[in-house]
Amino acid sequence: MAKGRRFHNRNKSFAQKRREKEQKKANPKTDTRHENYAEIVRENKDFEQYYKAQKICPENEWDSMLETLKKDLPTAFRITNCSPEEAKALLSIVESKFFKELVNDQETSEEEKVAPICLPWYPEQMGWQLQLSRRAIRTSQAFSKLHQFLIMENATGHISRQEAVSMIPPLLLDVQTHHKVLDMCAAPGSKTAQIIEMIHAADSNPVPSGLVVANDVDNNRCYMLVHQAKRLNSPCAIITNHDASVMPNVLYTDADGNKVPMKFDRVLCDVPCTGDGTMRKNPDIWTKWTPSNGNNLHGIQYRIVKRGVEMLAVGGKIAYSTCSLNPLEDEAVIQRLIVETQGAVQLVDVSAITPALKYAPGLSQWRPASKDNLDGYGSFDEVPDKWKTQVRPQMFPTGDPSHHLERWSETDKADRRRLPTSLVLTEEHQDKISEHRNQLAMLQLLIACSFYPDNGEAESKPEPEASSPTREPPSKKRKRQPQGYKEDPFVFFNTDEAVWPPIRDFYEISPSLPVDCLLTRCLVGKKKIIYFTSPMVKNIIQSNENNLKIINTGVKSFARCDNKVMGCAFRFCQEGLSSMKAFIGEKRKVRVNREELITILNNSTPEQPTDLELLRPETRQTLTREGFGVGSCLLELQDDLPLSLVGWRGKSSVRAYISGSDLVHYLRLLGADVSKFGEFICIFYTFTFFLIVFD
Repeated sequence: MAKGRRFHNRNKSFAQKRREKEQKKANPKTDTRHENYAEIVRENKDFEQYYKAQKICPENEWDSMLETLKKDLPTAFRITNCSPEEAKALLSIVESKFFKELVNDQETSEEEKVAPICLPWYPEQMGWQLQLSRRAIRTSQAFSKLHQFLIMENATGHISRQEAVSMIPPLLLDVQTHHKVLDMCAAPGSKTAQIIEMIHAADSNPVPSGLVVANDVDNNRCYMLVHQAKRLNSPCAIITNHDASVMPNVLYTDADGNKVPMKFDRVLCDVPCTGDGTMRKNPDIWTKWTPSNGNNLHGIQYRIVKRGVEMLAVGGKIAYSTCSLNPLEDEAVIQRLIVETQGAVQLVDVSAITPALKYAPGLSQWRPASKDNLDGYGSFDEVPDKWKTQVRPQMFPTGDPSHHLERWSETDKADRRRLPTSLVLTEEHQDKISEHRNQLAMLQLLIACSFYPDNGEAESKPEPEASSPTREPPSKKRKRQPQGYKEDPFVFFNTDEAVWPPIRDFYEISPSLPVDCLLTRCLVGKKKIIYFTSPMVKNIIQSNENNLKIINTGVKSFARCDNKVMGCAFRFCQEGLSSMKAFIGEKRKVRVNREELITILNNSTPEQPTDLELLRPETRQTLTREGFGVGSCLLELQDDLPLSLVGWRGKSSVRAYISGSDLVHYLRLLGADVSKFGEFICIFYTFTFFLIVFD
């Protein structure tokens, strides 16, 4: 849903609006959104002339590169690694005959038969690619089962449908579980989800000390970001809505009780770009491409990455990435950053992180161009006056080899999108930095004030005295209209929270659970959903009440369930179970074997739950023991695939209290037949599409 549109034309006169309306009628824009991609002519002479002049690839590879750009992009996905056991089980399915049969259905012709390809550079064999376009999978009846598999596993968060080159930037950051990470331009969120996985990977602590702040300037796209992040069920993520180029400091309260700016260990700048490296996925770019697009974005790209460096800790890493081939958006931005920060940042060689990845070195020479001169200019003096506002001196290469622009990379000719570069805020001359710390801080402040005069952090000037005859009355600034939704508050539990003791006693919650990290989104009335966050996330929320526009945080852990028979007003939520299960006692746990869990999952509707008589005697004994009673419980499978699912114990039955997509996922992991859920999958997909369109 669009927000804030009624404010866009506020300052235009009625006559001006009428003229614009008449012009639109006389010269309607060509709408190619519904045009069949197969009918788009994948050719643009200006594009070819410009990139030949840039020498974007060796001359003997040009024809091959151009031919590849005109082909459809293969489908890629990765297996989510938040739960190592489930990830391994899903990997075995992808590697099995079962998955190959999904790809190569019996109805598929010999020419169409393809094999899934493991991406050799993605860790632990978790990245995969199919030599099929998204359109082919979506529209072909032969691949309907494969389509269903990808949809359902993506919905549960155990698979992420993400193009291969998009997986690279988070890998190059080398995120560890204790790192504080900022994703500056995060929507739609596939890279954010990947970073969240890294925060949770290889950490026995259910609540890691690290966190992810995912930001986007577009309020609408922030909710896409929320949808992506929620699939990972992490208490360590915060979604914010700010212009990344002037993003406010993220404050936190230190051990002494002072609010101080947070410096991030890792920053991802996946900046807005022309996207001309995505022509295989978005063929309509062929018809829209002009050289001025990249020139116009250079400034905002530089301001975003510069702000990212300002928020980076000394010794931290920042990955700058685009979907563009244009050196004006890539090497020129990084060169300008290195020059203007006077050596405070440097490009680092990250080839060892992805040794199997094929790439070519970055450019050290390029030629900024204009519509009048696609071959480009050798220096700023050659630029005609009318183009000097678009082609700026900072865009030209310096030729300084110490900048190491060869460390900016591009992929091989199979996919000609540029790879991200990784920069490090240096600490080589620590003594000198310490000696001149005040001067460096003042320099940073001066730069910030010169670029961002309206960010509210500039030093205020004293006003003239009231008796001064030259003093003018202060002008009344129009209050900025709010954009987007007004978010509900984040209300954390107090030590005397009334709803907590019944929950604690009913589920035998350990005292080690940080109760003050539980929150709701309402100040008054019944608390319907209780969320859980990490202590660091709570610190940031409470320290930035008037500083950050926080869209979403926390993982759903308990939901109100006003059942008169149940001894507690709240039930477990599957979403928060991975964070909460370590704190749950034995009182509401039910251990089941694989056959019992399959039976329960196959009979988990409220109308037809699993009768207790179908379970083993020891399982029935647990469910019927004195004091257990009706209500929410925890079903635990303890074999080579340990699983924990939220259940519901009825008067004489038990069922899994999980979503339909989760139900299919767990049955598949357990090796059960899921063919009978085909109709449900189609309905689920249609409903999910409806939600995405009208969200």
